[in-house]
Amino acid sequence: MSTFLADQPILLLFGLLAVGTLFGRVRIRGVGLGPAGVLFAALACSALDPRWAVPEVVGTLGLALFAYTVGIVAGPSFFGGLRRGARPILLVALALAALGLLTWALGSALGFSPGTTAGLYAGANTNTPGLAAAVVRLDGSPEPTVGYALSYVGGVLIMLLSAASILRRSRAVPDPEGASQQPEVTTATIEITHDNVMEIRELRRTPYGEVLFSRHRTPDGEIHMAAGSTVLRPGDLVHIIGAQASVDHLTKQLGRTSDVVLTWERDELDFRRIVVSNKALFGKTIGELQLWDRFMATATRVRRADQDFLATRELHVQPGDRIRVTAPAAQMPQVAKYLGDSEHAISDINPLGLATGMTLGLLLGAIPFVVPGLGELRLGSAAGPLLVGLVVGRLGRTGPMLWTLPHAGAETLTQLGLLLFLAYAGGRAGSQVVAAITSPLGVKLVLAGLVISAAHAAVLVAGARWLALSGPRTAGLMAGSQTQPAILAYANENSAHDPRVTLGYALVYPVAMVVKIVMCQVLTMI
Repeated sequence: MSTFLADQPILLLFGLLAVGTLFGRVRIRGVGLGPAGVLFAALACSALDPRWAVPEVVGTLGLALFAYTVGIVAGPSFFGGLRRGARPILLVALALAALGLLTWALGSALGFSPGTTAGLYAGANTNTPGLAAAVVRLDGSPEPTVGYALSYVGGVLIMLLSAASILRRSRAVPDPEGASQQPEVTTATIEITHDNVMEIRELRRTPYGEVLFSRHRTPDGEIHMAAGSTVLRPGDLVHIIGAQASVDHLTKQLGRTSDVVLTWERDELDFRRIVVSNKALFGKTIGELQLWDRFMATATRVRRADQDFLATRELHVQPGDRIRVTAPAAQMPQVAKYLGDSEHAISDINPLGLATGMTLGLLLGAIPFVVPGLGELRLGSAAGPLLVGLVVGRLGRTGPMLWTLPHAGAETLTQLGLLLFLAYAGGRAGSQVVAAITSPLGVKLVLAGLVISAAHAAVLVAGARWLALSGPRTAGLMAGSQTQPAILAYANENSAHDPRVTLGYALVYPVAMVVKIVMCQVLTMI
């Protein structure tokens, strides 16, 4: 049986993925290993027989695929967050850099090798791409995987307990102005009572963000699309969409909230969510779709994955987005045809854009950079594709070249890539992990990992208090800084799915990923 599995690497790979995924689904008090279950399954198998190992090319492919698709998905929110959430991003970047110094100091004091120290940093901060960068940097050495495996569980538990404590003690307080990356979208019908005599285009910008107008009804009952030139007068009703603070501000400015639901009146005007599947539109902004000029239609919201975005003119359209459109009822079929409205069409993963982006990312990762005092540093098959993915994900399209992927497809490739790498990494270190557990080295690694994880949590909690962030956003920040989906899931479940959790996570996740990958490589060199 041992020889048979050793001679069938593809069979072994999918067996590991099946067993590891089942293991990762085991939850204790709502916490499970998730994808890392594949790593521990591979560690167990390689400990039984060192020949039960997945080929290296599989691990490299999985890592590059994971990093690139993470960048594609996170690109738009990451660069937007740099403008509106610079302070939390800076906090996480500095904290992770300082933790790198702490890890180096502990590793030196305890006599760890550079590879083990890098794995310790990756495990205590639960970052698989960082582990991958260290493994690749050391030509497949098992040392980083040993450090990672013995510090990973402590890293999850420490940050999970910290997030739980934050959520229990937090109150529903608003975040400081500007801390929100993408506020939750809400709607309201306003009855105009103030004699402002202003056009709608003059009212769209508020101190708290943009507001969109979809329908307008006059006192005599006429209802029509809310054009930019429409003048609002006392007695009018208008339907608006925006962040809660923006809607509240505009309501006070114009009049009062009305119980009338204008969206129920669908004889003349209709609304519908339409899937964007027309490839010619991918990567364009909402403004470039020219829905008003073509159909007198207005896009109000964009549903992407499980989140609603306000359909501002600057928002880039991605494959598979579902746009909420308000239009004259007679024009709705033409709007749907223009946008595509085909679930089947968005299943295309854009192989040309994917292959070109991956090629550019791997080329960037192979270029050596000289770091004074350290020598050559390569971004490798993790950071290179990640950085390229962030950039092209933000661009969306370059001339005829489309970079974006359907969100569901990108998420699938991300998960597949991560699982492939974990199966490879675990197969290289099983016997070394067993030896470490039964030796003083294992105890040192576990304790050092707990110290690093505790320091990580303490710095983030203190920094969040200094920035006056709410409890839910702090919990999301901790999950993003730890790049740990299990903590994100826990925080969501225990905050009644407060959107600030996900927003805090998405804001810092990309920069945390980049810093950790770079730090892991640096630690292998000192």
